[in-house]
Amino acid sequence: QVHVVESGGGLVQPGGSLRLSCGTSGSVSSIWRMAWYRQAPGQRRELVASITNGGITNYADSVEGRFTISRDNANNTVYLQLNSLKPEDTAVYYCNAKTQYCDYWGQGTQVTVSS
Repeated sequence: QVHVVESGGGLVQPGGSLRLSCGTSGSVSSIWRMAWYRQAPGQRRELVASITNGGITNYADSVEGRFTISRDNANNTVYLQLNSLKPEDTAVYYCNAKTQYCDYWGQGTQVTVSS
């Protein structure tokens, strides 16, 4: 079992920045990939960014160059730095921990981009 907890969401103006954090606990050694997803009202959940144990990152086209995913292995934490935020980035952001057999999700954190 892996426990996942996100934090760091909030209200920010267009062009602003936020940093989301995702802490994990439990069987963290079984995780091979961490990722951030987001879901806007009435939309499907979409992959925003991911990072493997080997440090390979992947980004959605819509956030490439603006968002950065990183990990602190010593503290079992993954971060998502959100820069140059746009109103269309407004969504609930979810952290995902993937093991060989299961996906674990956090409860989500709201990011609202509005003036």
